[in-house]
Amino acid sequence: MLPMLREMLIDAGIPWVCYQASMAYLSHSEVVALVIASVFPTVKTLYGLSRRRTLDPVSLVILAGLLFGLGALAFGGGVKILLVRESLFTGAFGLACLISLLVRSRRPVMFYFGRFFAAGSDPRQRAAFDQNWQYPAFRRVQRIMTLVWGLVFVGEFTLRVVFIYTLSPARVLAVSPLVLGGASVLTMLWTFRYAARASKAGAARRAAAAALGE
Repeated sequence: MLPMLREMLIDAGIPWVCYQASMAYLSHSEVVALVIASVFPTVKTLYGLSRRRTLDPVSLVILAGLLFGLGALAFGGGVKILLVRESLFTGAFGLACLISLLVRSRRPVMFYFGRFFAAGSDPRQRAAFDQNWQYPAFRRVQRIMTLVWGLVFVGEFTLRVVFIYTLSPARVLAVSPLVLGGASVLTMLWTFRYAARASKAGAARRAAAAALGE
């Protein structure tokens, strides 16, 4: 938990310091200051992707978010667009999670993240994870997790927009990473606990069914 909190403080603190230093010593343009403030999170993201060397679902989300941000910079986005760029993709991702729940014939978005964390790239483990889809309880768990993540990301995007229109750019830079990081950490903790409880309940049901079949 402490490493996550330290990471959140770094993600919030360094861009804020870069923004303040740019405004004080380089330029009074908020756009310039925001571009400079975005250098650290951009470099950090690229470094993380280079270490993983594979485009798993998590890397895809990070990369897509980075591309959204670079697109905003390339098209000369104003202050508000530059501030919202980090949440633009997470908001779209949250919306994709909610939309995936409406297509009952398809598997929800978080199913693929769950498979990645549970099985990695092992073909046998991935096949075993896929077979769990036949169980109604498993499908319900995947849909509930997708619903929660969708609501969290859409809510974070909405909250960032509120911040952008009510707070100064410096405060948005300081507060937004803490909000997104805090929401992500709490949702991840809930996901791990919920998945663990669901796994135990599923194992108990299978054991009971096996005992009745004997």
